[in-house]
Amino acid sequence: MDFQVRDYECDLQGLVNNAVYQNYLEHARHEYLKQVGLNFADLAARKVHLVVVRAELEYRSPLRSGDQFWVGLNFARTSKLRFLFEQDIYLHPEDRVVLNAKITGTALNERGRPKLPAELESVL
Repeated sequence: MDFQVRDYECDLQGLVNNAVYQNYLEHARHEYLKQVGLNFADLAARKVHLVVVRAELEYRSPLRSGDQFWVGLNFARTSKLRFLFEQDIYLHPEDRVVLNAKITGTALNERGRPKLPAELESVL
């Protein structure tokens, strides 16, 4: 998924603030889920909540205002109740690695208990 850094995402040093990278990663995950037939908002309306339980981010190179970049991801099941998004951010046009991330998640049912819904299981 392609993005461009907006001015307001940068800190006083002119670099993208570290927390903003998680917004990029989250947006890419939500768009990916839509592409495989899972709508994040629809799941939430049915009281199925996809949640992050662990986020590991390795910042390799900074982004600056106006930079164009893309986010790639791989999605896999890691246990009976958990899944993993391996995500990377690359700077255009040279495809230099900006960030590597491992985002571990699960789904919670209406009682707040971990339970992967059938439609999520089918894409894993």
